[in-house]
Amino acid sequence: MTEMNQTMSSTDSVDVAGRRRSPDWRAKLARRPEWLPAGLILISCVVIAAINPRFLQWATLFDLLHSATTTSLFALGTLVVLASGGIDVSFTAIAALTMYSITKAVFAWWPDAPFGLILLTGAVGGVVLGVINGLLVHRLKAPSLIVTIGTQYLYRGILLTFVGTTFFMNIPHSMDRFGRIPLLAYRTVDGLDAVLPVSVLALAAAAVTTWWLLNRTMMGRAVYAMGGSLTIAQRLGYNVRAVHLFVFGYTGLLAGIAGILHVSTNRLANPFDLVGSELDVIAAVILGGARITGGSGTVLGTLLGVALVTLVDNTLILVGVPSTWQKVIVGAFILVAGVLFALRRRG
Repeated sequence: MTEMNQTMSSTDSVDVAGRRRSPDWRAKLARRPEWLPAGLILISCVVIAAINPRFLQWATLFDLLHSATTTSLFALGTLVVLASGGIDVSFTAIAALTMYSITKAVFAWWPDAPFGLILLTGAVGGVVLGVINGLLVHRLKAPSLIVTIGTQYLYRGILLTFVGTTFFMNIPHSMDRFGRIPLLAYRTVDGLDAVLPVSVLALAAAAVTTWWLLNRTMMGRAVYAMGGSLTIAQRLGYNVRAVHLFVFGYTGLLAGIAGILHVSTNRLANPFDLVGSELDVIAAVILGGARITGGSGTVLGTLLGVALVTLVDNTLILVGVPSTWQKVIVGAFILVAGVLFALRRRG
C-alpha cells in the first residue's frame, strides 16, 4: 500500500511538472503576443490569395511596404509612449507642421539644399514639438491624452493659420530626387513598374534603433518601469521628467522624419495629409500586443500590427470588398485581440 501511494504521488508530481513545463496557449500568448497579428496576417493572406492569385507577387509586397513606411514610423513612436503609460495623438500634427513649413521655407530660400540637411531639420523640428508635449505633461500632471489633444489642435492651428493651406507641389530638388530613388525595381508581367522606395531603409533604421533603446538601455528600462507602475518607478529612482521628455521627444523625432519622407515619396506637400490616421496607428500598436495602460509592447509586434492594418486597408479591393469595410475588419481584429489578451491575464 505504501509503495502504491508513493507511486501515485510520484505520478502526480510528474503530471504537475509536465503541466508546468507545457504552459497553455494563454501563457504562450502572454509571453509572445506577436503571434496574434502574425496569425491574422497569415490567414488574411491565404484568403486573399485564394480569391485573387495576383496578390502573390512582389509588386504587392512593394506597395504594402511603401504604404506602411509612414504609419510604421508613427507606430514606433506611439509604442514608446504607450510603453511608458502615456498616449500621444499629436504626432500627425507634428509631422504635418514640420513637413509643410520646412518644405515651403527650404524651397523659397534654398531650393538646392541637401536632402540630409532637410531630413535633419525635420527631425529637430519634431523633437522640439515633442519635447513641448513632454514638458506640458510633466508640469501640468495632466493625462497625456488631454495634453496631446490640445497640442494637436494648437499645432494644426499654427499650420493652417500662419503657414499655409494650399497644396505645395514645388518641393526642393533634393527631396524630389530622393523620392525617385528605387531600392528595388522590376517590371511585372502586366508591363507595370514595381518600385520599392529607398525610404524603407529609414524604417529599418528606426525599427532597429527603437528596439535597441527599449531593450538595451537604462532609458528603455525606465520606460517600461514607469508604464508598469509610476509609483514603483519613482521609488526605484527613475527620473520621471527625463522619461517624459524622452518618450514624447522621440515620438516627435520619428514624426518629423516621417513627414519629410512622406513629402519626398509623394512629391507633394499637403497640409491636410496624415490627419485622421491617429486611431489607425494606435490600433496597429495595440494589435501588436501593447497594452493601453503601459508597461508592455515590442517593436516586432508593432510592425506586425502595422502590416496587418496596411494589408486590410490596401488589399480589400483585390477581393472585391468595398473600402468601407476597412474599419469594420480592423475593429473586429481589435476586439479579437482584446478578448484574447483578457483571457491571457485570467490564465
